[in-house]
Amino acid sequence: MSLIVDLASWALILAGSFFIMAGAIGMLRLPDVYTRMHSASVIDTMGAGFLFAGLMLQAGFSQVTLKLLFILLLFFFTGPVITHALAQAAMIAKIKPELDEDRRDRPLDANGAAAGEGRQS
Repeated sequence: MSLIVDLASWALILAGSFFIMAGAIGMLRLPDVYTRMHSASVIDTMGAGFLFAGLMLQAGFSQVTLKLLFILLLFFFTGPVITHALAQAAMIAKIKPELDEDRRDRPLDANGAAAGEGRQS
């Protein structure tokens, strides 16, 4: 039974790590504030959810599991509220989403990226 719990725990931890890495890459690669907020919400919900579930399985039935559950619930209740508040602030600041139509008209540079998409030093 211990082997099954360990395998399930590690599967959940690896799944959580995958979603955290995918969300982090998305935050670097996505073009505007709104899509980056979506990527951050993937980290909050899927990444943290799987990671905490795996850690709770590793901890067994103890006080540590209860503490991890409370932290997970804090993530699930505050994450969407924070993302919504950030989106509202971006809309009030009149930040417009960048659409594919906006990028089609830009000329490509030598690397094949649209002008203005490179990192600025």
